Amino acid sequence: MQDIIRLLPDSIANQIAAGEVVQRPASVVKELLENAIDANARHIQLVVRDAGRTLIQVIDDGSGMSETDARLSFERHATSKIRSADDLFRIKTMGFRGEALASIAAVAQVEMRTRRAADEVGTLLRIEGSEIKTQESIVCLPGTNFLVKNLFFNVPARRNFLKTNSIEMRHILDEFQRVALANPEVAFLLYHNDTEIYNLYGGKLIRRVIDMFGKTYREQVLPCQEETPYINVQGYVGKPDFARKTRGEQFFFVNNRFVKHGYLHHALMTAFEGTVAQGSHPFYVVFIEIDPSHIDINIHPTKTEIKFDDERSVYGILLATIKKALGVSQSSAIDFDANINFLGPVSNARAAAATEPREWNSRSDLPPVPTDELRQKSNLTNWDKLFENFQIPEAPTQGSLDLDTLTINKQTENNPTTESLEDPKVFQFQNKYIFSINPSGVFVIDQRAAQERILYERFRRQLANNTNSSQQLLFPATVHLNPTDVELLMEFKNDISPLGFDFDMLGRDAVVVRGLPSEILETSSQEILEELIEQLKINAADLKINRTDTTAKLLARRLAWRNLSKLNTVDMNQLIAQLFASTNPNYTPSGEGIFVVLTLDKLANFFKP
Repeated sequence: MQDIIRLLPDSIANQIAAGEVVQRPASVVKELLENAIDANARHIQLVVRDAGRTLIQVIDDGSGMSETDARLSFERHATSKIRSADDLFRIKTMGFRGEALASIAAVAQVEMRTRRAADEVGTLLRIEGSEIKTQESIVCLPGTNFLVKNLFFNVPARRNFLKTNSIEMRHILDEFQRVALANPEVAFLLYHNDTEIYNLYGGKLIRRVIDMFGKTYREQVLPCQEETPYINVQGYVGKPDFARKTRGEQFFFVNNRFVKHGYLHHALMTAFEGTVAQGSHPFYVVFIEIDPSHIDINIHPTKTEIKFDDERSVYGILLATIKKALGVSQSSAIDFDANINFLGPVSNARAAAATEPREWNSRSDLPPVPTDELRQKSNLTNWDKLFENFQIPEAPTQGSLDLDTLTINKQTENNPTTESLEDPKVFQFQNKYIFSINPSGVFVIDQRAAQERILYERFRRQLANNTNSSQQLLFPATVHLNPTDVELLMEFKNDISPLGFDFDMLGRDAVVVRGLPSEILETSSQEILEELIEQLKINAADLKINRTDTTAKLLARRLAWRNLSKLNTVDMNQLIAQLFASTNPNYTPSGEGIFVVLTLDKLANFFKP
């Protein structure tokens, strides 16, 4: 019987490995930037065209490679980072698996120029689909110049799975930000389609944070630092008042490697508990330094997952460090010199007299005691002033207490309008629920859910008819956002502009807002755009299937929460009429119930034994 097991050719094996290592252009950016960091580069330049589809180029001034090393670097499992299995538990470099360059060369056209500072000439290497096309000596600068052209040119199925340029560029920006934050002493430069996106000078971490996210972060962040025999923690966290509605500005680094760790994130959010509003996300850039023998990073090829040998200790130390930083911030804001006993301004003379100690040497120094006659006159005068314009109501006769009158008077005090008395069949409770009474029972309507159904159908009509109901702002507002969020917002601009959003890009990290949907009540442009971006991120999967319908759903759900206000009788009746005129008044677009009916039989069952 013929044998059926065969060794795969290197080209096929490399393409299989590339499926894990090179998932998209951002994966190539991450691997090449980390290689430059491992080569001790001090200046790194990243050039991208068409969000990495056409070109990804990384130029560094690192140590470079010899002719032999340049050739071996593209072999599978070829690395300079480890020598034995024990080295896996002492890893301090970014790369160590020896798969990145081989995987990249298997699915792209690669060109590399490299030279060591001690060499007179460098090496040029051209590879296409794991096949070496050219290897020769050339004149080049010290360091490495790595070009990746036409990614997935030989795997068209993978190329078709790439998203739009804006989405792919957002992923590239994410990877760039992580590497740049982890290495603030290194200068970084990023170009996309010949446009400068970032020009970051080497320096301290706080300088890198400000250069990357904006000058406003100078006043928005707090330093945190703690040293223990097990781990060291340092970095910056955002002040609770500046927490945003969007995720994405949360960074954990373990031994300068960006990691995603839900347990660590939970510790930090627990430290912020009670200081930030629900649904808000504080900024943080936190570095954890630990002996490599206590962690395992060889879990996934992307190396963003990590395991600790004692996660509980790391959790507790991190929690205490962040709480300490927040506590110092809050205590420093208290003015201990202020005299909190005075409700109003006090003159300097009075303040000095109030605080100056005085010695009473004899009875003659004591303040004079008023006589009985003076005290009586003073008291009478004060009591007369106290009861000025006070009218004593007539006491009700026995049995004349009217409970209905008391209830009506109480309602009138709480609500100056008498609309609730004009139509007692409809009333509002806690600005959340509307009760509508009819002969068959009571309708209890969830105001938020009803608003969501009404807004959804209104937005659907606007998107279908391309009608704009924008409320123009008196003065255009400038909203500062993360560059990746700006990219996301601009991608959906044409989809949401018919709903009333009128904005344009203003640099890489800001947009200028000229108009908002008329359904939005008084709110800041910053807050509403952050909430919109967060919804776009959460519903990214659904947006791929039906962009128009999902956009209407997420905006209706978000704005419905903002419309929970006190309604008069006319508004309540109008909302009920609009709800029951919709295509499906029973459920929200996401499938939640909108109202319940308490029939007379159900009400009677509540009181049966």
